[in-house]
Amino acid sequence: MTTLSFDTDTLGYMRVFEDATGVRPIDCIVAEGKIVLLIEPKDVRRALGPRGEKAVMLKERMHREIQVVANAAEAEKLVMNIFYPFSPVGVTLTAHPGGGRHATVQVEDGWKARAIGKEGKHLKIARALLARHSDIVSVSVA
Repeated sequence: MTTLSFDTDTLGYMRVFEDATGVRPIDCIVAEGKIVLLIEPKDVRRALGPRGEKAVMLKERMHREIQVVANAAEAEKLVMNIFYPFSPVGVTLTAHPGGGRHATVQVEDGWKARAIGKEGKHLKIARALLARHSDIVSVSVA
């Protein structure tokens, strides 16, 4: 895990999110044209609003795709939460040769391409978030 630091733009996104939802993000990653906000699990409903209305409003306001992820103490659960939009079936953690662990996320065949994303977009985002909050250093989808 690393010490979290944010640039001015990221801090601005976090402030807009908090002002709109009343939920303070734990972390925020801006990558691949997407804003990913990590929040406490108890705050997910409040952050998304009824039928995800707050998320839609924030997407329009920030002009970027928004993903809200519930934090978890266990690495397996955090991986499942990150890949939640792609209906993950399970996660397998193995030792990574360079240290840390590797996570393999199992999804249904029809979701595999979406879970990976164009040019590995979702894997890159997942790797960045997991490196900041767990000992997972690499991620794949099976």
